[in-house]
Amino acid sequence: MASEIKTWEIVDGKLVPLISSLVQDGKKEKEDLEKWIKSNPQILGEDIVIIGEQVSTGSGPLDFIGIDINGNVVIIELKRDMIPREALAQAIDYASDVANWDVDRFREICQKYSNKDLEELLQERFDEIIIDDLAINQTQRILLVGNSIEDSLSRMIEWLSDNFSIGINVVVLNYSKTKQGDAILSRMVMIPEEIDTQKAKSKKFVIEMSNEPGNYDKDTLEIKLREYLSKSLYSSQRIKDYFLPILLAKGQVTREELKKEFVKLKAAPDESQAGYFLSLISNQLGHKWKDYLRQVIYYDFPNYKWEKDNFMIKKEYVDLVKKILTK
Repeated sequence: MASEIKTWEIVDGKLVPLISSLVQDGKKEKEDLEKWIKSNPQILGEDIVIIGEQVSTGSGPLDFIGIDINGNVVIIELKRDMIPREALAQAIDYASDVANWDVDRFREICQKYSNKDLEELLQERFDEIIIDDLAINQTQRILLVGNSIEDSLSRMIEWLSDNFSIGINVVVLNYSKTKQGDAILSRMVMIPEEIDTQKAKSKKFVIEMSNEPGNYDKDTLEIKLREYLSKSLYSSQRIKDYFLPILLAKGQVTREELKKEFVKLKAAPDESQAGYFLSLISNQLGHKWKDYLRQVIYYDFPNYKWEKDNFMIKKEYVDLVKKILTK
């Protein structure tokens, strides 16, 4: 049966039904519902932080995108009226695209939305997590939000959740007004949050990091580098367009020098943003499976055991890097 919330006001000891709705009261999804959710995102769930809104995907813009306490990405689709069954197909379409995004894209989205680094925002919101152990986007969750839900959609979600442990839930928000004109927004979730959270926890993974270089022959190494530098990902493009050319031109370069060069080349508006971009690049260099990058690029840790510095292209691979960038 479709979920529905009804609200009564107690007036002079009697129950008076409140029957206003977003549609009846002329409220709109973007101007009102989205604004309310942004003012207090916890209405969607205590374990979710919103990192972006109206985010472009291959199937159109999704209303909100969030990350939960386990690093899972949450696709949030809003409807100001009843949630139709078509909303699930739309959200799954979004999720199938988002599943292919790397962490750099989420960092960029977060920076644009909150003007904060992704890691900073997550640590601020979830102070109990160890940020280095958090793997982003290993699994996707879907959260549909509206004022009621179709019977058929309710059955579909329960079946998918029970039989396939797919992270899908519905938040039903009921908007109403008292006779005095005070607006009330109440909330109900279709699947109890503790069950939803437990499923999310069971899908937690950790991104493996390493400083060990690869040991590929030059032909294999060239193929891997070309494949990586051809990807339309922010960090791989910055490595190709700025990071490697700077190292080729200047030899060994410190992080501080790289910041200045990024600004000089207009790869970043200021050194603070350049430092953020270099952190993303540094993270890419540390992924265990990207050992081909470490085979070519040298760095050490002169200041902190976690901060890479003194970058350079290893002498035996300078010509290979020139060849790849030229083509």
